[in-house]
Amino acid sequence: MIAVVGSGSIGVAWAIVFARAGRSVALHDTDAGRLDAARGELRARLDELAAAGLLDAPPAAVAQRVATHTDLATALDGAIHVQECAPERVELKRELFAQLDALAAPHVSLASSSSALTASSFAGELPGRERCLVVHPANPPFLLPVVELVPAPFTAAAVVDGVEALLRDAGMSPVRVAHEPEGFVFNRLQGALLREAYCLVRDGVASVEDVDRVVREGLGRRWAIIGPFETVDLNTRGGIASHAEKMGPAYARMGAERGQDDPWTPELVATVAQQRRALLPLEQWDERVAWRDRELIAAERARRAAEPSETR
Repeated sequence: MIAVVGSGSIGVAWAIVFARAGRSVALHDTDAGRLDAARGELRARLDELAAAGLLDAPPAAVAQRVATHTDLATALDGAIHVQECAPERVELKRELFAQLDALAAPHVSLASSSSALTASSFAGELPGRERCLVVHPANPPFLLPVVELVPAPFTAAAVVDGVEALLRDAGMSPVRVAHEPEGFVFNRLQGALLREAYCLVRDGVASVEDVDRVVREGLGRRWAIIGPFETVDLNTRGGIASHAEKMGPAYARMGAERGQDDPWTPELVATVAQQRRALLPLEQWDERVAWRDRELIAAERARRAAEPSETR
């Protein structure tokens, strides 16, 4: 059984992830009214998933796997993993993790859905701190499978291994984050784009809608298939090392405009290029470019099929 502590939007989403995978879920909240609303939200989202063919069981059967509780000890009884989904306030998480550590059985992993706060900031003083970590999902996790595993220096390796296996079994795509930077990977990447977006509006370069359109109809469509490193690797014959040679100075100047001094040093470029070549040897570059284009064609075909003709 999985205990999900907090029945807001992320708590409901996690309940769907685990229940859809066949797990029993105990959804906890101290607010009975919020739990009532959560049950309705859960069923509505399950109905939508079923209508799209994204459930392997009837919505009612999946919903029956989720029990709701206002008592924390009852919710934790029999749990093998706890997914905390409380608001992003460090004092609140410290208090809540102290309760979880005191009430949950010693073998139970304690994970926070924190978007930026590290486990070190709220669990570092706990007796059972070695079982605490951050498991940060994209939102909503039942549609976006990537999830960040962010252990603290004190988190036991066996705990991270066990949580990763649990998440993979639930259909998620875990990424292990090696350190505890604020914002982890997802929000640091998102934040970098958002900071520049604000600057472009501030400087009168583009409107809010224009910036959104560039991402929505350009970057976003490509990034739905491949990430930023593979994008530039496939955009330049010769791969990512060639791209860095051609575009690195321009990107350094752009960064300097914003007060950033993070050059792509030869050593860094060599590290990135080595990892890309391990994933895609240059002799397979043309084949992968053709694959990318086929994926974009398929996505465009699906988009046009779903879009009313008058909006095209």
